[in-house]
Amino acid sequence: MSHNAQDTASVRAWFDQWGHCVANVDFASARTMFDDTVSGFGTYKDTVRGLDALEAGQWRSIWPTIKEFKFLTDNVDAIVSEDRLMCYAAVLWSSVGVRENGEHYDRPGRATVALKRADLNAPWRGYHTHFSEFPQERQKSFGGA
Repeated sequence: MSHNAQDTASVRAWFDQWGHCVANVDFASARTMFDDTVSGFGTYKDTVRGLDALEAGQWRSIWPTIKEFKFLTDNVDAIVSEDRLMCYAAVLWSSVGVRENGEHYDRPGRATVALKRADLNAPWRGYHTHFSEFPQERQKSFGGA
């Protein structure tokens, strides 16, 4: 695995572009960044397969209900394959949620994404996504008998 500055910058740019799509509830532009066979899971669905299912089951359930979404790409952790055609990336994000009474609250979280590209001049395309909000309250497990 490599840590090429150019590759990391291109992954950051990918997240910045996708974050802009999320913040602007721009499903059409976001779809161009993903492979049709993408898989994902997160807040609303355990697992989805395919771009239509990801958009319907995850994106449309969340993006219109939040504000000020942004990936915190200054600290993206991108691990790129030796051939530089695949990448695993982890990144934090921030957003603002709106309670039923209209009150706003901080809604931070984290995401991992698997990316691929056809060649070094091609754009990254998402093949897997996992989003989760930060746990509001951590539970301690004490083990069984």
